Amino acid sequence: MNRTLFLFSLIFAFFINHVNAQESSVFGVWKTIDDETDQAKAYVEIYKDGDKMFGKIIKLLSDPEDSICEKCSDEFKNQKIVGMKIIWDMEQNGDQWIDGKILKPENGKIYNGKIWVENGKLQVRGYLGFMYKTQTWERVE
Repeated sequence: MNRTLFLFSLIFAFFINHVNAQESSVFGVWKTIDDETDQAKAYVEIYKDGDKMFGKIIKLLSDPEDSICEKCSDEFKNQKIVGMKIIWDMEQNGDQWIDGKILKPENGKIYNGKIWVENGKLQVRGYLGFMYKTQTWERVE
């Protein structure tokens, strides 16, 4: 009986740690939320390549899947939004990812960025100079 209880406790502890680690990890698929309508807009996959973090749009929820970035410039101009890298070169600093770039396809602007998880939700902050705006994204299960 004690052995069974010990084994159950060990499995339970592993499960709890796994759930907590997943809730605090920036990596995975996140649902972006429109600031004005509060509706889901897209799924963004956050991933690591080397020691940097990146994010790309993998699915559009409110626009046609073949939408292109008309307001973007340079290499992003007229690129399909699905598959587009919109977060790049983020460097880990403790629980946060900083000093990278974030592209907002709606206006074509590129912002300095900072990303972290707070209460199981992804906080995505874009800076232009000293002004900033933070979006809250929800994890896709």
